[in-house]
Amino acid sequence: MTASPFPIQDYALLDDVECEQRIIAAKRKLGKQCIVLGHHYQRDEVFKHADITGDSLKLSREAAESEAKYIVFCGVHFMAEVADILSRPEQIAILPDMAAGCSMADMANQVNVQKCWDALATVIDVENSVTPVTYINSAADLKAFCGRHEGIVCTSSNAEKILNWSFAQKEKVLFFPDQHLGRNTGYRMGIPLEQMVTWDFSQPMGGLTEQQIRDAKIILWKGYCSVHQAFKPEHIDAFLEKYPETKVIAHPEACFEVCQKADYIGSTETILKIIREAEPNTRWLVATELNLVNRLHEECQAEGKQVHFMAPTLSMCSTMFRTDTQHLAWVLENLVEGHVVNQISVPDEIAVPARKSLENMLRAS
Repeated sequence: MTASPFPIQDYALLDDVECEQRIIAAKRKLGKQCIVLGHHYQRDEVFKHADITGDSLKLSREAAESEAKYIVFCGVHFMAEVADILSRPEQIAILPDMAAGCSMADMANQVNVQKCWDALATVIDVENSVTPVTYINSAADLKAFCGRHEGIVCTSSNAEKILNWSFAQKEKVLFFPDQHLGRNTGYRMGIPLEQMVTWDFSQPMGGLTEQQIRDAKIILWKGYCSVHQAFKPEHIDAFLEKYPETKVIAHPEACFEVCQKADYIGSTETILKIIREAEPNTRWLVATELNLVNRLHEECQAEGKQVHFMAPTLSMCSTMFRTDTQHLAWVLENLVEGHVVNQISVPDEIAVPARKSLENMLRAS
């Protein structure tokens, strides 16, 4: 990889209109050798340029099946890692802004998960009794950790299937990094709350007693999505008081109390499907990221559907928001000149076991 002929600094002062024109021109020149992926939470001015839109796993799988050499992932770091792991060796995954991370994914790292695993081993036969399950919203090295310990990856849409698979292997699950997805899924499967304990990685033995560990079915990592923590059960109560006919739908990263009050719980793709297929002239209160809700609101107005964002204050994914038209134009124009910038390349010692845990998921779901 050679130095970029177009430094990012040259793009910082360009307005969105000029960037849009340059993005369109660059995509036209690159043709089928480049595919742009847009996650549902992306800002509109970037989302509009995506060749494929969707959640992170769907995007990675479709990109891997494409003929594109370059996969430009308008999302966050762990998403581009998954694209690199699942893609063919000749394909190149690119993240327009390297600072686009995920605060939830950062709440669990390999050092702390290994410490947790070692601590659990002092109480139970961890290798023979615990299946590690990582949410896809995690770093590649944690997916590799799961691959090395007969574990698996899950998404927000297949979490129940993955937990069923995990319990068929061993009696307990260590679930990271999002406690809420684990708790909400486990509860819907009939697991009592008292059998789902939270491991606080800042505390000795996770803040748990040995008996709590022995009795637990699911050990939940103390992690969360800051966007989905903005939604509160009182927001639902206040809205229903004004519009009692409203249907409430929540992403399973929202807290337990919000999900308990929701009529539907589902991934981004599920939320879109349910509301798009709903009867005309219905009203919806949605607990997920603002950009997705705003687009859905605009899309459904023609059918008389009213789609409302649950929180009274703005709540968008700030790290996802880092990807802007300036970064996208910079990446694409460099590719036109044959220069790759911001490549995401997962080394084989991580990619191989990470792929194993991802393949376990694909088979199980």
